[in-house]
Amino acid sequence: MKFFDMPDVDGAESLNDFYKRLLDQVPDVIFKLIWKDKNRYILTFCSESVKHIYEVSVAEMRSKPAEVLNERVLPQYRRPFYAELNRARRLIIPWMYEYEVMLPIKGKRWMKVHANPELQTDGSVVFYGRMSDITTQKEQELHLKNSEERIKYALEAASEGIWDYDIVNNNIFFSAQSMKIIGKEEKDSVWTMEEWKKRIYKDDVRGHNKATDDYFKSKTPRFEYIYRVKNDVTGYRWVMSRGSFVDGPKGKDKTRAIGTIKDITELKEKEIALARTITIIGEQNNRLSNFAHIVSHNLRSHAGNLKMLLDLFKQAGEEEREEMLEHLEGISDGLSITIGHLKELVAIQTEVKNVKEDLNLRHYLKNILTILHNEIIKHGVTIEINIPLDVTVNYNAAYLESVLLNFTTNAIKYSSSERKPVINYDFAIEKGKKVLYIIDNGLGIDLKKHKNALFGMYKTFHKNKNSRGIGLFITKNQVEAMGGKIEVASEINKGTVFKLYFNEEG
Repeated sequence: MKFFDMPDVDGAESLNDFYKRLLDQVPDVIFKLIWKDKNRYILTFCSESVKHIYEVSVAEMRSKPAEVLNERVLPQYRRPFYAELNRARRLIIPWMYEYEVMLPIKGKRWMKVHANPELQTDGSVVFYGRMSDITTQKEQELHLKNSEERIKYALEAASEGIWDYDIVNNNIFFSAQSMKIIGKEEKDSVWTMEEWKKRIYKDDVRGHNKATDDYFKSKTPRFEYIYRVKNDVTGYRWVMSRGSFVDGPKGKDKTRAIGTIKDITELKEKEIALARTITIIGEQNNRLSNFAHIVSHNLRSHAGNLKMLLDLFKQAGEEEREEMLEHLEGISDGLSITIGHLKELVAIQTEVKNVKEDLNLRHYLKNILTILHNEIIKHGVTIEINIPLDVTVNYNAAYLESVLLNFTTNAIKYSSSERKPVINYDFAIEKGKKVLYIIDNGLGIDLKKHKNALFGMYKTFHKNKNSRGIGLFITKNQVEAMGGKIEVASEINKGTVFKLYFNEEG
């Protein structure tokens, strides 16, 4: 094949030889292929590189190209190889195809053919092109693909998505996994920063802004913040977002940041539950420690009195012994009461808490008022009940009776002689919590003086001969054992308001 038909000049080699030498230096196989008719192709030229690329001589390749290719092209690529060639010939479009071959020495290799067709005046089509060994490129592509897949699957397994923040345009790219976290269709998306911030829980926006600002001002080594973001399906989810800049260290050069976002809802809920449990355990330990201290003191007092009387009893005469027996009986009764209190409080702390059921609050209050009917009549108490008929609370039945009984008994016991006693029972729902108000117009309590000791054991605040200082202590323990709480407001000579919060969870 001649590229130029020019004679040598001044003894130099012909341009034809020059270009042939030049083509032979190209690592790809340079070729010229002519289609005549009826799918008959003739290879009129191929460069010397065919020896290295296909491990075959130029002569063999030119004499029987179809046989050489059929021997080397893997079966699954043969039909598409020729189909793409014929398509390019018919449409006069570039012939491009990637395929695998099996070579005698190098073994399996990836090849690529790229040729441009030219339609001739006689109707034939000439292809000028090249064949390249792209094995290294393919291996790199495969390695990159495998790496990307590993990262993708690892992020999916860890419930993590990727975000890419364009600081200049204030846009954020979110990966498909990021969209899954917020309940959107699993596909890559681009949002504005304003759109994303609208999804952040309102109480977490300030913290998110501060974490961002601290990182921009280099106060922290990277951006990291845990916050809640709205999921279209399940409501708010807890997420952890981490990231860092990918360009210059100077503030003016910071144009892009990349990071991850991970759904940590289950972990965060367990953390919150654990913290709540630790708080409850701490409170219970404090109550039990206080209780143990008080009971220990009282038991020692009873024991000391018993020992002293017994020592005196041994030396006393008959008449003195009769009097001492009465004292011993009183000490014994006091000891029995103290032990009873201990048993009751231990039962509250150790009883299974999930023995709860839906109880009609008004019905249980009516039962307590029936029990206390004589006391109510005796003291002339007016009862006002503003509780809807259908209100229920999820509670332990025995505890509910005990709590209502103690609050009502105290309201009667500490009524004022200066006015007609009134006890009002109101019900409300505050921030999703059911609340019972027990309001009286009795003596009231000086909370400035007694607030810290109000629910303490054996604490009394009025000179009532029947006061033992155990009722409110037991009531508070029962309410807290059910996951609720008590609040109190009181004013001397005006009355007291107790607010009982019910915990409907669990």
